[in-house]
Amino acid sequence: MSGFTTQRHRVAVLVRAGVLPMELGIVHELFGGARSATGEPLYEVLTCTREPGVVTTNTEFTINVAHDITILGAADTIVVPAADADHQLSPTVEPWLVEALRRVSPETRIASICTGAFVLAAAGLLDGRRATTHWNCVDCFQRMYPDIDVDPDVLYVDQGRILTAAGEASGIDLCLHMIRCDHGSAVAGEVARRTVVPPHREGGQAQYIRRPVPEPRQSSTKNARDWALRHLHRPLTLRELAARESMSPRNFTRRFRQEMGISPGQWLSNQRLDRARQLLEETDTPVDRIAREAGFGTGTSLRQHFRTVLGVSPRAYRQTFRGTTVG
Repeated sequence: MSGFTTQRHRVAVLVRAGVLPMELGIVHELFGGARSATGEPLYEVLTCTREPGVVTTNTEFTINVAHDITILGAADTIVVPAADADHQLSPTVEPWLVEALRRVSPETRIASICTGAFVLAAAGLLDGRRATTHWNCVDCFQRMYPDIDVDPDVLYVDQGRILTAAGEASGIDLCLHMIRCDHGSAVAGEVARRTVVPPHREGGQAQYIRRPVPEPRQSSTKNARDWALRHLHRPLTLRELAARESMSPRNFTRRFRQEMGISPGQWLSNQRLDRARQLLEETDTPVDRIAREAGFGTGTSLRQHFRTVLGVSPRAYRQTFRGTTVG
């Protein structure tokens, strides 16, 4: 049962048990809202699964899917959302999903949202390609599929025919990107305005990730680290840190690496960045003052670090997490 028209770009959303409703809704809302200059729909979006009928979601409600996977053969674009099964310790992909994607025409565009990338990977569609998935699943993904070049810092990856988005909200970025590629920035911009989302977001996943370093059970450098955290606003030298533990700089560096897994300099840079992020999120303090309080010295230095590590400016970071343009 096709249900497709012959005029519009055809988008098939391939779902399975435990699908995330938000991701399914994103595809329908964005592609379904794209219009031509005369107001005509530019896409037809249909949902399919192995057998038509009721499909569970990862919430308390179900969805009723009218189409089976035969419609994939008539699709111009296929989108695979995430599902609960992807979040197991070693996610397994049902054979029917792999077979369905392997039968698709090589001309069909295929995209995944969030951990839907596990399905594309299982079908061999990402072999030798660059891809992304949710930052929390990157290690598992890379372990299971070592031949895939996983980029954990971006919102989405476009490899031509194959595209992957990082997380649920990144599905918005990816869908808008595909609409922009198909019909131009004006159409994508109008869809974004109607949906009240930015047409394009700065940066990548890095700005959303917190990577706390676990505290070692026994630590000979804790006093130095605690002291450094109280004095981040001032220049700190390796010699000063080592003196806090009555060690030589060389011995202190060796112990520090053993206990924390990184060098004292790397750790200090991370702590300064975390302090700056906290101040941007929780206060209206101007960027130049935050730079001084976090130990970066100048606003220029802070901006450079933000661009290098997080891919955004301090101002953009603050707008994202505090909703203000102060500083």
